[in-house]
Amino acid sequence: MGFLKKFFRNVFRDGMPAHTASSFDRLTDEELETHLGVVRYGDFLLTGAVRPSYDLQVVPCQGYRHDVYRDEDSKSTVPVLMGAASREHLFDVFMDVLDPLGSEVDVVLETSHNSENRGHVDLYREHIDLPVLKSILWDFEDLLVNDGCTGIAVLNPAIPQEVQFDEHKLLIVYGNQLRSYEQIFAERNVFCNDQMKFITEAEHVHASNEQYTRQFEELKVRLGIDSEY
Repeated sequence: MGFLKKFFRNVFRDGMPAHTASSFDRLTDEELETHLGVVRYGDFLLTGAVRPSYDLQVVPCQGYRHDVYRDEDSKSTVPVLMGAASREHLFDVFMDVLDPLGSEVDVVLETSHNSENRGHVDLYREHIDLPVLKSILWDFEDLLVNDGCTGIAVLNPAIPQEVQFDEHKLLIVYGNQLRSYEQIFAERNVFCNDQMKFITEAEHVHASNEQYTRQFEELKVRLGIDSEY
């Protein structure tokens, strides 16, 4: 099925010591390939971008929860919605939750394709019409949904609100007055569960390949992005 030929890397939950044992450490190639080939957990379909830990510390599921982002420098807090949707609904939900941002937005592309050399890189584009952006993003749906080294954030600094579709394919909304986003989640059968856990809160692996790296460069050109944030 080719998944083992993709580049993948372990990513541990924040604060986990580097020497902490991984659930992947003692797997045979056959066990690893079998685990990476699992795409369904109950009614939830995974994208090609990430896989949970072998011991399933977090079982993927659909829903969203309320959270808070704390800025340590300013000591301020910002309300957050964190959501996950099954693959067959995911991109449609992402496109829908962009609408409350308004007709003109800024875009940040996130990449870790060359993380061994440069680390995580953010690339910024200001002032793009939302319908134009959506048209471009539809052309790169496969990349955005299935590449574990590509993420995107769309924001309107004037509101201010931000929607992230990150490397883990989570939907994260920042800002005040988030009721309209909650309504969109509910309309798409992404319901509130403030007890749910996300794949980022446990060990997991990301996947990518050279084709996605090339497509990412094409997306940069289409968006007119040529500088880092």
